[in-house]
Amino acid sequence: MTTENDDELREILTSAKTIACVGVSTNPEKPSYGIFAYLLEQGYEMIPVNPGASEIQGRKSFPDLASIPQKVDVAQVFRKSEDVPAVVEQAIRIGVMVVWMQEEVNNPEAALTAESAGLKVVMNRCMRKTHVRLLGGRARQ
Repeated sequence: MTTENDDELREILTSAKTIACVGVSTNPEKPSYGIFAYLLEQGYEMIPVNPGASEIQGRKSFPDLASIPQKVDVAQVFRKSEDVPAVVEQAIRIGVMVVWMQEEVNNPEAALTAESAGLKVVMNRCMRKTHVRLLGGRARQ
């Protein structure tokens, strides 16, 4: 079902270039803000998706995935589990390769929908912690 294998996770982290961060906060105290900053420092092109913000960490923010005018490799989800199906539907429509649900974000039905459409799914896992664990926190080349 979901991607749990370290080799698959490493492949996602090394091949992804553009990450749309759905639900990233403008508040520096929130985990999503720090994770966004960390991934930006690692060399990923980070795109904030937050309808309540025009810009986050110097990056233009978009109201939803469908509004992003470029290719997105990973849709990283910082939303309530019940909000994930709508994110997955948009991710499928725009051709995202991976839906990555952060810690405490679980929606098996949405995961199945994504996988049925050919997307890889990571669920209930922190992208920053996974990056540090598998890649030693080294920046992308």
